[in-house]
Amino acid sequence: MQEQYNPSTVEASAQAFWEAHKSFEVKENTDREKFYCLSMFPYPSGKLHMGHVRNYTITDVISRYHRMRGKNVLHPMGWDAFGLPAENAAIQNKTAPAKWTYANIDYMKGQLKALGFGFDWSRELATCQPSYYRWEQWFFTRLYEKGLVYKKNAAVNWCPHDQTVLANEQVEDGACWRCGTTVERRELAQWFIKITDYAEELLRDLDKLPGWPEQVRTMQRNWIGKSRGVELSFALSETVAGMDHFDVYTTRPDTLMGVTYLSLAAEHPIALALAQNNPKLNTFIAECKRQTLSEADLATMDKKGMDTGLKAIHPISGQEVSIWVANYVLMDYGSGAVMAVPAHDQRDWEFAHKYQLPVAQVIEPTDGRLVDLDREAFTEKGRLVHSGCFDGLDFDGAFRAISEALTASGKGRVTTNYRLRDWGVSRQRYWGAPIPMYNLADGGEIPVPAEKLPILLPEDVVLDGLQSPIKADPEWRKDELNGTPVERETDTFDTFMESSWYYARHTCPDFEQGMLDPDRANYWLPVDQYVGGIEHAILHLLYARFFHKLMRDEGLLDSDEPFKQLLCQGMVLAESFYQEENGHKTWINPSDVDIERDEKGKPIRAVERATGKAVLSGGVIKMSKSKNNGVDPHATVEQYGADTVRLFTMFAAPPEQTFEWHNAGVEGASRFLRKLWKTVYAHVTAGPSHTEFDRQALSDRQQQLRRKTHETIQKVGDDYGRRQTFNTAIAAVMELLNTVGKLAERDSEQGLAVEREALQAAVLLLAPVTPHICHQLWQSLGNTIDLIDAPWPEVDKQALVRSTITLVVQVNGKVRAKLDAPADADNKALEQRALADNKVQKFLGEATVRKVIVIPGKLVNIVAK
Repeated sequence: MQEQYNPSTVEASAQAFWEAHKSFEVKENTDREKFYCLSMFPYPSGKLHMGHVRNYTITDVISRYHRMRGKNVLHPMGWDAFGLPAENAAIQNKTAPAKWTYANIDYMKGQLKALGFGFDWSRELATCQPSYYRWEQWFFTRLYEKGLVYKKNAAVNWCPHDQTVLANEQVEDGACWRCGTTVERRELAQWFIKITDYAEELLRDLDKLPGWPEQVRTMQRNWIGKSRGVELSFALSETVAGMDHFDVYTTRPDTLMGVTYLSLAAEHPIALALAQNNPKLNTFIAECKRQTLSEADLATMDKKGMDTGLKAIHPISGQEVSIWVANYVLMDYGSGAVMAVPAHDQRDWEFAHKYQLPVAQVIEPTDGRLVDLDREAFTEKGRLVHSGCFDGLDFDGAFRAISEALTASGKGRVTTNYRLRDWGVSRQRYWGAPIPMYNLADGGEIPVPAEKLPILLPEDVVLDGLQSPIKADPEWRKDELNGTPVERETDTFDTFMESSWYYARHTCPDFEQGMLDPDRANYWLPVDQYVGGIEHAILHLLYARFFHKLMRDEGLLDSDEPFKQLLCQGMVLAESFYQEENGHKTWINPSDVDIERDEKGKPIRAVERATGKAVLSGGVIKMSKSKNNGVDPHATVEQYGADTVRLFTMFAAPPEQTFEWHNAGVEGASRFLRKLWKTVYAHVTAGPSHTEFDRQALSDRQQQLRRKTHETIQKVGDDYGRRQTFNTAIAAVMELLNTVGKLAERDSEQGLAVEREALQAAVLLLAPVTPHICHQLWQSLGNTIDLIDAPWPEVDKQALVRSTITLVVQVNGKVRAKLDAPADADNKALEQRALADNKVQKFLGEATVRKVIVIPGKLVNIVAK
């Protein structure tokens, strides 16, 4: 064993060993308990960031720990390789997305290996590979045949720059989240999967996921948005486009008597029909289409509308109500029509005040408070007023009475509704899996037969940034079916399709006879531990749950849910700096800044090293490319070693919390590993290695060290397994090493054996976090079994037994003494020992002892007056 710790040599040796022995390749084994650990797979952008490093270190620690517990552990890695960023990068770099993607995968794979992550690379997959998306295409055709897939025209968020549809979550302040271009609403033919058919099961089965954060489950419940309400009809004063009425859905039928106008979406059939003979209305509808479909934006945007001149008949009062077209009503939510109650809905109130429409209060507070409708709407539930025969009813009573009246007159019914909408999977970009449908000459469509799959995406293309190459190539679109010319669909799948089932394909990536091998899939699934950012709480995790149920119903697997336990890791933060000129900020990487700090470490002056120009602090914020405050993992590994990076990442904070990356913490982690190496080196050179000792002949120091060793084993096992607080596990091993430094006795075989037990325990306990250095130290301690195959250390309960205890003595609630007492002393003996102590006698003085309270093994409290 070398005296000095050299991370690069140690880590290269350990990684070569794992590679040569295929240490992380795993097969199904029904004789062993399985454990499937997975992190959300990365997009191959070409460079790992510290968020990646944290995510994969967490799963690597968990995987290695459960392996040491004797489980058959699967820990795979893959690449979420399709998507618009590859197209944009290919245009900028004048290359093809496929070439750019595969080059990035190679580079990032090297980065992952340098960090020592124990992935089973034999199961690696990339979603852009035909062997992967072939089965996704096949599955889509099966869903079509089952009636779970359909095509319809739908209003979508359209980015004119990127020429693609955006999800609502990809629209920020009315603009594309990637390029900043103002988003438009367009009507396009889109493919949908009926996730709404599974809405109730997706909601109900959240109760089967106690291992998920409650925050994530709540977010999904809100997104599915189950509600009980009333669907009711408003008759039209005159027929329009063959329609004599239209429907609305409301969860507040108690406010029905307060309706003062009705609002239609711009795409509502009645609005479109009226616009044909109304140029102003037609212009307004066109303006509405140049806005986002995001509900969050609709809530805050300026409310605009136009009176159609058409009237509707109130279903209970029979009064005429004006019909408006409003920009805050969406066609895809509900029926595209809203009954407006401005006294009791804030958006309606804002609209009514802008256009001086009536505001009629029909709900009052039950506690007698006054309502000021000149300031805002009163949106709470209460007691009905100005509502005719319904006056005085509370919400539940009004719901029942009004819905019964509507049902009796044939103008309404009680129904359950969901906020969730069907999943639109069409994208107009190129770099994605082609949708496996043929468009027929008569306007219909038919799924591509299984024997003609996969429909390959051409990879050797040139992008002009304007149109998808497969849309621009008439030859690619041509195909034939049974001698009849057909045209291939040129839309590609939403990339959430690929990420919704990759976890299942990892169980059998080499299976060529179908989408999944049921035997292998059922052995490994569900995933026992899934790790990823909370930003994926809704879309990815909801779609994956849906896809899992679809695969179950196809007979591909047996389980109901894909992920048993979910851990959402916190963000990695770092300092940020910028220079500002003419209102434009240029962000400077912290590694290029010289910083002067105050005594508390706060920056008081900073300059760009290359130019000497002053820079401003942007605070401690999330690491990101846009703020140029990322720390390069590769450079940090080269400087300190992979184990130091892994150790600091796990020690800085509990995994679900954010933490700040700072060099002082990294250097502290490096110092600890050097200390561990130095301690083992001193032990090994102190004399021959011994493993046996006489438990009956241990000195007090040796007994204390053994007790600390096994207390640490007990705590760290709980921290890794049940609590998943890796920072406290590391802290416990640090305490153990400190105790070794204080109590180790190297002048006897007995003392060396006890120290060796402590050091072996420390190496085993740290092995999941810092596997390279532990691999070497384990060998240096004379072990013949390889560390990768070593079991988790067992707790010797006998070593935990204490012969003495430290007894705290209080007088009238204040601590006055601490005494050593026999661990088996009874309450009377503890009381006598406490009363006889000189310090206690001093504080008692002439006072009379009224009561003595003994808490065995811990405390004696003396009450005196």
